[in-house]
Amino acid sequence: MEAGGITVEGVELRRVALPLVTPFRTSFGVQHERDALLVRVRTSQGEGWGECVALADPHYSPEYVDGAQHVIRHHLLPPLFGRSIEAASVTQLLAHVKGHPMAKAALEMAVLDAELRLANRSLANFLGVTRSRVPSGVSVGIFGSIGELLEAVERYISEGYVRIKLKIEPGWDLEPVRAVRELFGDDLALQVDANTAYTLADADHLRRLDEFDLLLIEQPLGEDDVAGHAELARRIRTPVCLDESIVSAASAIDAIDRGACSVVNVKAGRVGGYLEAVRVHDACAARNVPVWCGGMLETGLGRAANIALAALPNFTLTGDVSASARFYERDITAPIVIEDGHVNVPTGPGLGVEVDHDALTEFTTSVEHVPRRASQ
Repeated sequence: MEAGGITVEGVELRRVALPLVTPFRTSFGVQHERDALLVRVRTSQGEGWGECVALADPHYSPEYVDGAQHVIRHHLLPPLFGRSIEAASVTQLLAHVKGHPMAKAALEMAVLDAELRLANRSLANFLGVTRSRVPSGVSVGIFGSIGELLEAVERYISEGYVRIKLKIEPGWDLEPVRAVRELFGDDLALQVDANTAYTLADADHLRRLDEFDLLLIEQPLGEDDVAGHAELARRIRTPVCLDESIVSAASAIDAIDRGACSVVNVKAGRVGGYLEAVRVHDACAARNVPVWCGGMLETGLGRAANIALAALPNFTLTGDVSASARFYERDITAPIVIEDGHVNVPTGPGLGVEVDHDALTEFTTSVEHVPRRASQ
């Protein structure tokens, strides 16, 4: 993977609020709209777009969108001005700032998009993928009743999704999973995601999920409890997948070597960018551990990048690379659609998609312009 350098002349920090088609409930809260931070870098020869996946509140992770905008503006941008940079150098240039991987990932993504647009290369080409499409799975939130859940799952299956992921939490686990399995049969590719909602004391309860032949259980315990996950993996038959615990290739290697997981969910924003996400992919492949691509309710920008990432060879499990319509009636790019249970890998320059500026204007809530001189 090689790309040329760019010189950042200015940056636009744009907030957009996209209403969700339906509220999305997980064990850490309910979302009614996606408050997203977009990063637009300007160069003398073009521009590039990035998307920060931090949520509105620090419930999924310590990062949140207001904080991400602040740290980008005041701490991450200054080192990027006044020099020729490449996406591959962004991590090192920002290493003096501890943490904030989602904010850093947004900047790396924007720089990478600008580089690739200048070279007239797609992200897929840059990553070296060979697949032209990837299977599409959908993440299904927590509902007020099992009847509502079953209606939603039936709708997603009719829309062509080839894998269903159910969000679970204490009090909403065995019965909804049983109901879905009984109605849609053993052939349905089904997995569950707890988003850290349980402790090791719940191991006997979680073992009861084994009867449903799930693909995996995702992040059942706290993100720092690698030892607990290793013990849980010994007590249950359902494969344990880690999400929030995987913040780098090094953490993935550690978790795998300690027996804490046999599957890894790769999210570029969570690990600090798409380049580190590739390193996570490679580390897992070297250990024969399959990976899949998770989602963070991204707009079409982040969704397009995720699809390209998910086309790498060790993404052998279906990821959360759903169509735009799963969450948004209108996206800020041309809508990503499902065809025969798959989504096409974008092939245009950069991220592979173009911004719909009319939609962008409609959903924008604020814009902050940061010229090069203001950051020095």
